[in-house]
Amino acid sequence: LVNNHIDRDNKFIKVLYMTSDQRIRLATLFIWITPAFWAVNYLVARKAPGVIDPYSLALGRWALAGAILGYWARVEIRQHISQIREVWFEWLILGTLGMLICGAWVYHGARTTQAVNIALIYSISPVMISITAVIWLGERMSILQRVGVALSLLGVFHVVLRGQWMHLGDVQWVVGDFWVLASSTAWAIFVILQKKWASPLGATARLACICAGGCLMLIPCVIWEITQPNTPPMSVDALVLVVAAALFPGIGAYGSYSWAQKVLGVSRVSVALYLSPLWSAVVAWLFLGEHLEIHHLVGAAMILPGVALVTRQWKKIS
Repeated sequence: LVNNHIDRDNKFIKVLYMTSDQRIRLATLFIWITPAFWAVNYLVARKAPGVIDPYSLALGRWALAGAILGYWARVEIRQHISQIREVWFEWLILGTLGMLICGAWVYHGARTTQAVNIALIYSISPVMISITAVIWLGERMSILQRVGVALSLLGVFHVVLRGQWMHLGDVQWVVGDFWVLASSTAWAIFVILQKKWASPLGATARLACICAGGCLMLIPCVIWEITQPNTPPMSVDALVLVVAAALFPGIGAYGSYSWAQKVLGVSRVSVALYLSPLWSAVVAWLFLGEHLEIHHLVGAAMILPGVALVTRQWKKIS
């Protein structure tokens, strides 16, 4: 079968024609590696304060990512320019959800809330996505898949609580948590709407259009941001953060997630979010000198089998 979901001019994925089984295997691989791209964002977030403000970082990230994606998909975009213009409001809405809210608000929240709170709130997002996909999109999940979701969720909680479940009641909620909750909710809506709003565009061209919509919505926020006192000036360090955020958690994560979602369905791909704490721990160990501890290994022993259950036992719903 010809894979109609891959842009034939896309140089990022060099396979032009794929069988159905090959598409499934590649999409399943993306589920496992997409959180590794997202984990880079933790490094960017750690380095960003005092170097570049949230909205400026988000605009730079998605403007660069959109330019690269737009160049790759330029032929397809020209071919479908009339359809793109007809649904301009979709690009603005998806861009607001995926690039403005998810791209900047979590950085605002990180200024006042703790990492445990952020991880706990974001761990709810896959559950929201799966439930909504079943109710709204008509996707089906087997009993084993539901067990996998529950097992992965328990693993995430075990990691973020460092294995000390009695401390769950001690978590303090602050204003920043509402920024993070809004980001998590926006991501769930972003994922569902991409599936709900069918598009003739391939994953690359569609993401380029979403980037354009997101950048338009971010521009007023950046104008407001740069008028505030103590705004960091543009620097080489800021540029490095923008490029890193654009290539890895930008093009890498969003592109692979969107393509896998088309192949496997919304509810199955959403389980990739459960792998984020594990990949983040590995990235912190490799680049920040933080240690891997027992709770990471115990959490992995729950998360990895849970993800395997969800990704192995599935029925594609077209």
